[in-house]
Amino acid sequence: MQLMAFAFTWLLFKLATCAMADHFVLICGTCKGPIPPHEAKEALDGQLPEGFSTRLIDCMAGCDRPMTVGLQAKGKAQYLFGDIQSPADLSALAEFAHQFRDSEDGWTSASTRPLALYTKTLSRMPCLPPEDTA
Repeated sequence: MQLMAFAFTWLLFKLATCAMADHFVLICGTCKGPIPPHEAKEALDGQLPEGFSTRLIDCMAGCDRPMTVGLQAKGKAQYLFGDIQSPADLSALAEFAHQFRDSEDGWTSASTRPLALYTKTLSRMPCLPPEDTA
């Protein structure tokens, strides 16, 4: 009975945590690199700042540079990184996630991102501007 109560409480906590997330780390679940995607997710879950949720998703077309990882948030630039191959790379992503969260528009320059990500940035896409309502 106590185990069931614990499991229910844990499930409610996980649901509440996911509902509060407004920043997302997307991990390619099909990449074939040195770190299995589910292990990368577990490692990042323990390092990301509050407000982030990680999701394993289908291919992000970075197959020549596995593993690919993206960062997204509403109203912010989006990033795609490739060649994520070590625990140090995952730590650099977590460090960048703090910068990304604290930035108003998500825009960062290569020189301010963690050095380990310098050559791993595949794309930075500006956020969509609001639609003209006139």
